[in-house]
Amino acid sequence: MGVNLTPIMVKRIMRLEDFAGRRLAVDANNFLYQFLALIRTPRGFSLESPDGTVTSHLAGLLYRTTRLIQEYDIKPVFVFDGAPSEYKRTEIEKRRKLREKAAAEWQAALRTGDYAKAFSKAVVTSRLTQPMVQDAKKLLQLLGIPYVEAPSEAEAQAAYMAAKGDVWASSSQDYDSLLFGAPRLVRYLTISGREYLPGKMTTRPLEPELIALSEFLSEVGIASEQLVDLAILVGTDFNEGVKGIGPKTALNLIRKHGSIDNLPDSLRSKVPSHYTQVRELFLAPKVAQEYAIGFGQPREDELYRFLCNEKGFAWGRVEKAVHRLKVPRKRMGQSDLRGWLRF
Repeated sequence: MGVNLTPIMVKRIMRLEDFAGRRLAVDANNFLYQFLALIRTPRGFSLESPDGTVTSHLAGLLYRTTRLIQEYDIKPVFVFDGAPSEYKRTEIEKRRKLREKAAAEWQAALRTGDYAKAFSKAVVTSRLTQPMVQDAKKLLQLLGIPYVEAPSEAEAQAAYMAAKGDVWASSSQDYDSLLFGAPRLVRYLTISGREYLPGKMTTRPLEPELIALSEFLSEVGIASEQLVDLAILVGTDFNEGVKGIGPKTALNLIRKHGSIDNLPDSLRSKVPSHYTQVRELFLAPKVAQEYAIGFGQPREDELYRFLCNEKGFAWGRVEKAVHRLKVPRKRMGQSDLRGWLRF
């Protein structure tokens, strides 16, 4: 879920066309969870292959990615999570309990015939298993689209790749890439332009967002190390936040005191005791320094065997997606971002 920085965030609303020709390091797990949540039947069931394995994530990965490449000339490099930190166990357990609660409410809604509510609960039950991840990696290989396996957090790896200049930006719906030092973050890399809100059983419009770390930090008046301390006060995937402290209050505290270490004792005592370890996770994360991010050609015969024969995809839909990767990419006008990004 990541840290909540929305109330203090400095961002720019973009169009997908603005990223033409850019290589983006995409948080793969975040990307796949979107598909698992929303690509469902009206009653909330995931798409499945003839043998009962979930394929919603593969459908979304195939169709959205090939459109981003062919129609918008965006070059995605997918980054997969590695082993989670021991400090993420609490967050993982919290998510598991939320899924179990939602699953029970989904089944109850189905029994009463309230299918709108059933769908809203079903989207919260999504779980990305290792076999599903392996299927996604296989699909990317067959499409000729590169991916990187992070030793730990995908967003840390994406931030490292962006900082090195191997990709232009990190892409995720969460803000964590900024805490890991990504110079740029692209949020909402979606074509549909809508986000489903399970609690309200409705959707809201979405537009791509671009956040430049240096611009954001300059605007709010703190350094990158202080941003990490701010996030710790609010709460991250690795620690509970301090009760009653939101992003704006945390920003004011860090501006005034400089760091968690300098907070008054009465407040610092409420900060989780392992905050220095969490700080280190963000400032010196585990990353792979060697990786391959070159694009290849789609392996058509193997794609049809995998998707059509094994996973039950319609031949025509796969053929259309494959065709997107074979025709010349459309070149679109690219906005001049130099004034805003100062590069």
